[in-house]
Amino acid sequence: MTLADRAHGMVRDALDLYRDSPRATNWLRRHLERLAEPLRVAVAGQPETGKSTLVNSLVGEEIAPLSVEEGRQVLAWYRGGMNPRAQVYPTQAPPRDVPAARMGGRLHIDLEGWRSDQLDRVVVDWPSRTLRGLTLIDTPGIDSSEVGSRISLDADAVLYLMRQPHATDVGFLQSLQDHPIAREAPVNSIVVLSRADEVGGGRIDALTSAKRLARRYRTDVGLTGLCQNVIAVSGLLAQAGRTLADEEMVSLGVLAEAPRRQLEIAMVSADRFAGDGVALRLDARTRLALLERFGMFGIRLVTTLIRQGFTTADALSAELVDRSGLAELRESIRQCFTDRHDVLKARSALLALEVVLRMEPRPAARRLVSALEALVVSAHDFRELRLLAALHGGRATLPDPLADEARRLVGGVGTELTARLGFEHEASGHEMHDAVSDALRRWQEQAENHALGTVQRRAARVVVRSCEGMVAQLSRY
Repeated sequence: MTLADRAHGMVRDALDLYRDSPRATNWLRRHLERLAEPLRVAVAGQPETGKSTLVNSLVGEEIAPLSVEEGRQVLAWYRGGMNPRAQVYPTQAPPRDVPAARMGGRLHIDLEGWRSDQLDRVVVDWPSRTLRGLTLIDTPGIDSSEVGSRISLDADAVLYLMRQPHATDVGFLQSLQDHPIAREAPVNSIVVLSRADEVGGGRIDALTSAKRLARRYRTDVGLTGLCQNVIAVSGLLAQAGRTLADEEMVSLGVLAEAPRRQLEIAMVSADRFAGDGVALRLDARTRLALLERFGMFGIRLVTTLIRQGFTTADALSAELVDRSGLAELRESIRQCFTDRHDVLKARSALLALEVVLRMEPRPAARRLVSALEALVVSAHDFRELRLLAALHGGRATLPDPLADEARRLVGGVGTELTARLGFEHEASGHEMHDAVSDALRRWQEQAENHALGTVQRRAARVVVRSCEGMVAQLSRY
């Protein structure tokens, strides 16, 4: 029985046990239904870290942010759908539809008359390949630990955006683990070093510098155990690349044709570039629009790329997305989140169950409390996550090449059998059986190898259990 099956059964048991409590049954029923829903990923961070821009870059269209009359952003859920549709969820009334339309690749929603304090959230259905198996939650800037508590219950995983680690950022990531279940299975977050193009004053090598910085933060003691990965991304560059328009390509081509010295003088500052009196064959309005879409770094990079031969919209778009770090982020989302879909959904269900058992304790629930505690401690899926976090954060170390093999075998580069066993081609059952048998023998030896420390042998035992699971899986074929 899978972890998701066991979580489902425990929530159903709780529903029967709490059938006399409307509040508990409504909560549990909602989370039981949620087990069958797409994975929810919240995009969070302090104000002005580029959350909505990252949402747009992941979806490939401009759908965020959503704001109301006073200019305040509201919590927005973006789900896959056949046609654009939007529902508002008022704090004191049932949900209702509001006009929504797709115009020029952008989302237009009529939120006239609504205030931010009147709305719990807005839910948008949007035709997008990215959103077919994923719900993205665009959050307003964090302002309290209560926001972290809500996100930890609403979302299955979190993309947390920051420019560099501050106490507020670390505090938020810690708040995601304020529940006992979350502390036992803590790792469901990826840190995004956002606005990476601004590192080093927006120099042409800014993204390279940002990626080096992200690698350093992966072993930062302040982030140890709080995230699975740290990735540098220029959301603005990624969004511009994925939504590049033909008329923008023409304007950028004009800039690239300008004498380099002339362009350098015009780009001394953003104000100068967008102002009057600049000797460029583009009017001020067009230059301002390009500045808002690409930023100073983006314009410098794009004009350089066009001179290097990226002269079509498709070629330039692909190069911008590649350089932005978006592909690396999407791969990390796949490895850490979508490949662990069932585990993360089960984790959310167990979190919800723990809330009920803690808030409404009763003698008849003691058996369920014990079963929940035992499941969280013993579930091998959680042990794999804890080991990956420990290896990533340096709390557990293994000699080379054991460390890389351990990460792979416990699903650190993908949870499919071929990924765990290191096959880059479609392997036969015989090939996979031989590979996992060899790995099992090798790691059984390491688990008893007293030349390794206690923590290392414990890590090896987790790898052994993963290998045993693969042997059992192959025997069913």
